[in-house]
Amino acid sequence: MPSCSLFALIGRIRYALQTSERQRERQRECQQGKTMLKLYQAGNSICTQKVQITLDEKGLPYDTQNINLFTHEQYSPEYLKINPKGVVPSLDHDGNIVIESTLICEYLDDVFPEPSLVPDAPHQRARMRLWSKAIDEGIFEATRELSFSAMFREKMKAMSEEQRQARFRNVGDPARTARFKSTYAEGVESPYVFQAIATFEKLFKNMEQDLSDGRTWMLGETYSLADINLMPYVARMEYLDLLDIWTADRPHVQAWWARAKERPSFKAAVSGKLTDEDVASMKTYGGAIRDRVRKRRDEYLAGLA
Repeated sequence: MPSCSLFALIGRIRYALQTSERQRERQRECQQGKTMLKLYQAGNSICTQKVQITLDEKGLPYDTQNINLFTHEQYSPEYLKINPKGVVPSLDHDGNIVIESTLICEYLDDVFPEPSLVPDAPHQRARMRLWSKAIDEGIFEATRELSFSAMFREKMKAMSEEQRQARFRNVGDPARTARFKSTYAEGVESPYVFQAIATFEKLFKNMEQDLSDGRTWMLGETYSLADINLMPYVARMEYLDLLDIWTADRPHVQAWWARAKERPSFKAAVSGKLTDEDVASMKTYGGAIRDRVRKRRDEYLAGLA
């Protein structure tokens, strides 16, 4: 007689096959327009770009609604009902709301599994999530501080004092407000920008180490959410003309980035949506802080010696 463990295994296999078929059916329905995806987004938002790359990789059609961050639309009562944190992106899948870009990307892979962007092996999935964790717990803020000190700080200088204070109040979280005010007041000299430079140094060091075995993508030969989660942040540093500060002596990161930005999904979600004016503006703003960022990186490295 078959053992209970064998019956359990057969049951798990049957459940997995049925679940996989339901997922494929949902994906076909979405591609045929029978189910609806709506993405609440903002122009040139790095978190939005992660989700857009994922959607494009899976060939999923979706509607969009732009949220104007500079007019504080993200804090409107209507949008706060969708995303209580007042951030983008948010995904509406047939009335089911998913927030947080990393979770949205994994949700899309769960619901629409082809092509898979998450490894099958548990250890590889854990490695993928370590890269996601590095983004969510460090690189997101580092990118925000460097972007703000380069671009948005100058735009805020053009605001009235009343508008600036309203912007500070709308941040809500005291820790984020402190970072915001420091970066506005001190620019690249802010300790938060110094932390951002150090965080990118650690990221690119870890990337170079993993890629040095000759692999094509962050987890091996298969492109995954580990790569997607990194791409918009690396792109922002390149558009700000800051990327080579960290990657000039890291050839494996350079080769990975050359492959990543040639993917059609990157062109559709990021480079193809930027105007020549957008690109020129970021390069100009980033160029203004480039020398100081390089010197502050040198200060950080000297402190490690």
